[in-house]
Amino acid sequence: MATRSRIGMEFTDEQGTRLVKSIYCHFDGYPEGVGQKLQNFFLEREKVEALVALGDISFLEKEIVAKGNHSFDLPEKGVTVAYHRDRGEDYRAPRIDAGVSAFFRSDFEQYGYVFSEEGEWLIGGVEEVPLPLPYALSQVS
Repeated sequence: MATRSRIGMEFTDEQGTRLVKSIYCHFDGYPEGVGQKLQNFFLEREKVEALVALGDISFLEKEIVAKGNHSFDLPEKGVTVAYHRDRGEDYRAPRIDAGVSAFFRSDFEQYGYVFSEEGEWLIGGVEEVPLPLPYALSQVS
């Protein structure tokens, strides 16, 4: 059974408004899965931007780009699997929310993660994580 999540990043648009763009992740969305990988391997803004640019993903791994043959059916070990790139589905652009608070009030699946402009991962959960939203992932791990 899948534990679904949304992975996002906060950014400031041309008008100076802070927004969040996010993608869907189908598997392992709980803090010990996606949360731990984000905390361990996605601490640079450029890498988070590249992840979100992939569009929706099936599962998150520590790498975004494959070194060899990689597909949904035969994924390369340690490489993220994206629906568009690796499964041939239509590209779904990241969803945009009107800031971190709006993201955590929206449907962010079972868990939601946002990389803040300050470089901190924030987490929220629907039922399994009884935390105030947003909550620093570093305090959960």
